[in-house]
Amino acid sequence: MTTYRPCVIKSFKNNGHLHRMWLENWLVPAEQLAPEHAAESMIVFINRQTPIQEADGKQWISRVPAVSFFIPGEWFNVVGLLEDHGVRYYCNVASPLFFQNDVLTYIDYDLDVIVPCGGKAQVVDQEEYEMHKIAYHYSEEVNRKVMEGLKALLHRAQNGEAPFNDHHIMSYYDAWHKQTGEV
Repeated sequence: MTTYRPCVIKSFKNNGHLHRMWLENWLVPAEQLAPEHAAESMIVFINRQTPIQEADGKQWISRVPAVSFFIPGEWFNVVGLLEDHGVRYYCNVASPLFFQNDVLTYIDYDLDVIVPCGGKAQVVDQEEYEMHKIAYHYSEEVNRKVMEGLKALLHRAQNGEAPFNDHHIMSYYDAWHKQTGEV
């Protein structure tokens, strides 16, 4: 029987301050990964109605199920949101992941890419990135990596490359739902 491990995802800002935490995520076992995801050693999580805690301590509950993808070494992560009308992708331009003791952490660099169901990728929060670039003193190296991450993310999204595949997202969620009986 496949075991899904509970994990926490923590997002920080470049100054080291906590940004947001997703408190209940389920790690998809490596043996259940699609071949193209396994080939890139992707770390895949599922969550549904997970408590989310903001930096100020306020908590709220996610409204839609999600399947999140983290790729070692990449400066972005991808979240497939299972909405009533299909899968919407919300992607963060972020530092590569660090995963230890069932806690995954990364630094959020503000730039986001949204791919609506059946739509084209849109870059959002550029003003926030420019503001934080100054406020948090992003180095030249960080700026370069962020722009490379954005370019790689847009390439994958525009070309339907992994993990931008609605079928895989639904398969991960359905397998988890069937085994755990989560409602």
